[in-house]
This record gives sequence, structure tokens and C-alpha cells, in this order.
Amino acid sequence: MRIGVAATPAVALPSLNWLLGSEHDLVTTISVPDKASGRGRVLTPSIVAQWSQEHGIPCLKPTQSEELIGHLEKLDLVITIGYGVILPEKILALPKFGFINLHFSLLPQYRGAAPVQRALLNGEMITGVTVFGLDKGMDTGPIYVSHTCAIEPTWRASELLDALSQMGPKALEESCEMIAKGEIPKIQVGESSLASKVSVEEARLDFNHKAIRISNQVRAFYPSPSAWTLFRGDKVKISRLGPISDTNNLRVGELAFDGKKLSVGCGNSESIEIVELTPAGKNEMKASDWARGARILPGEIFG
Repeated sequence: MRIGVAATPAVALPSLNWLLGSEHDLVTTISVPDKASGRGRVLTPSIVAQWSQEHGIPCLKPTQSEELIGHLEKLDLVITIGYGVILPEKILALPKFGFINLHFSLLPQYRGAAPVQRALLNGEMITGVTVFGLDKGMDTGPIYVSHTCAIEPTWRASELLDALSQMGPKALEESCEMIAKGEIPKIQVGESSLASKVSVEEARLDFNHKAIRISNQVRAFYPSPSAWTLFRGDKVKISRLGPISDTNNLRVGELAFDGKKLSVGCGNSESIEIVELTPAGKNEMKASDWARGARILPGEIFG
């Protein structure tokens, strides 16, 4: 089949690499326009646009979806992977077999922009990938393929996204085979849930919560927007936590450093070890190194 891929982030790369070596013809990619980044505000292409240039694949960068008219009509299929743009039905109808999407949840659970973050935040132990046909709804189209993935207890959003992205090629290959054979996808069934975009304010830690809730927030929000708190009025991002203790004499948010391990008091008379963090204006570091430099005073708190 003649295929296009509409994508923006790095999670699309395993699927793009598979397509490049497959029996299908990767005709074009579609990505967002270049954006200003860095201190110099230099216009920088998306990761997918960079990949396309490196592999000699034409990349469309429309500022509005109508600009795709005239470019997709000769394609059999367009695959979307984290494209980040809602496309109208008239665009979805342009390729012969329409659009399919690689979504990082087991639909109809976690429809929306942040399925991986929401699954981790809710303490899910199983998630997966779903390939479905795009329609006018929010991740509501019929399903071609779903594959499950067990979530390792130490995985953060970055590790889980990587694992799910590696599952993409197989799921897409199976879906393309189904489409080529004329097989009909199945209507979504079961209880649905939404996975709305995560805000920076939502990622602020409240140590009145139980330690498991704090742990889930840190895992869900890494690397972006990153769970955070305040120390002496400055923002500190928390990127990795250690074991939870249910026996401690720390107040909520109170810090304790024994020379090797930094812990913080949580709700329900629990505490949790902080392993890695990023102080304001600095790079990510071991929490123990930060604690030595900060010279934490007795009774000082996060929050």
C-alpha cells in the first residue's frame, strides 16, 4: 500500500523505521510546522520532520488541515501517531482507506491526549496499544488491533511510552493486513474513560496524599511537565522516587537526610525516599548530592 504517516513525537520512530523496510511504500510524512526553540528561538523541525529529512521522505507541514487537500488523494492509507492535530472528516476521507491511529491505551479506556500519564497516575498495572479507524469523535473509531502490555512498577511515562512505541510496528502491520484483506474493524465496547492533557499546576505535589499517590504522580509526569514542589521558595522537580516506609515520625512534607538517603513525609504517616530531582536552574541530580549541598535544616519541608 501507498502510505502516509502523520506524526510529531519520537514515539512514532519505531513505526516509521518499520514502514521504511516493509513491503509498503512510505510516500510522505505529515508533521507540525517548525517551531522556535532554545535561547536563540531558532526554528526547529519536529523529530518526525527531522527523521524524514534524514531518510529522504517528503514531509508536509501544513499550518491548517485544508492544505492537505491535493496531497493525500493518491494514498491508500494515512497512519497517525501523536500528530497533535484534530482533522476534519473531509480530510479523513481523502485516502482510499482513510486514516488509522496508533493509540497508547486499550480503548475505549483513556481516550484523549495523555493516556500513558493518566494510566500511571491511576496506578494501572496493564495497558497497551490500539489501532483504530479515525472518525469525527475523540478516539472513538472502530478497532483493528489491540495488544496488552504489563506496566513495570518502576516505569515512568518515558519508559512506558518507549515500551508501547516498540509495540507499534507489529500492531500496525497486522492492521494493514486486515485492511488489505477487506476485514471489518470492531466497534468499541466497554466502559470508556478520558485522558485529558496534563497541566503544570496538576503536577504540583501535595504531600498530604498517601505515598503511593505521590509515587504515581512522579512516574506519570516524567519527563514532562515533571512533578514538582517548592523548597525555600524555589521550584524543585522530582524525577525518581524509592521505597515507601509506613513507619516514620516526619510531618507532611518534612525532609530527613541521614547522609545517604533523602526522605519526605507524606499523608497516612508514611514517607518515601527521593532518589533524583532537579533544582531550579540546575540539571537533574541525585537527591543525596542535592541534600548535601542544600544543608537541610531540621524541620524544613517541601511544599
